[in-house]
Amino acid sequence: MPRTSDARRQLLEAAIYLIRTSTYGAVSVDQICAAAGVKKGSFYHFFPSKEDLALSAFEDYWQREIQPEMEQIFAPSVPPLERLQRWCDAILADQREFFERHGRVPGCPLCTLGSEAGPQSERLRRKAEELLERGQFHLVKTIEDAQRAGLVAAGDPQTKARLLTHVMLGAELEARVQNDLAPLEHLGPLLLEALGARRTA
Repeated sequence: MPRTSDARRQLLEAAIYLIRTSTYGAVSVDQICAAAGVKKGSFYHFFPSKEDLALSAFEDYWQREIQPEMEQIFAPSVPPLERLQRWCDAILADQREFFERHGRVPGCPLCTLGSEAGPQSERLRRKAEELLERGQFHLVKTIEDAQRAGLVAAGDPQTKARLLTHVMLGAELEARVQNDLAPLEHLGPLLLEALGARRTA
């Protein structure tokens, strides 16, 4: 039996893995416990329900994996338009790795969670929305820096950040539906076009 701290960690990681490889609705508590190597009684020691586990798992996933990667990608020392391309490259790399391991393109896990579980769970819908909004902070700062450098057209950075998020989510959704990485392979130039980026020689 895993130690208490290990058992909770294994449940969090198993939940993210199974939800990404399947769907929130299709994954049962029994499956999560089996994947984590944790007894069902221990599951309810940590989490009152699968919903509570999913909320904790996605928050943990953000803090342990997504946020550190975003901070590296969007480091202020990196030129602003390069940050956007690095973001697109990271999305493509993540989707490609998943596709090569599991044979399908997963799309954005936050968008998938919110759209699938949202009608049944307002808490999960809000969590997905909240985490997506956290990511927009980096886009807003990048757009502000690019505007100060005269690299992109003027306009409200918040509105432009939402536009980039919509384009990114649309490309990930299309890739998921088609089970094909092609919609993500030219995402960088598409985002720059959406921003009205100045072409450099």
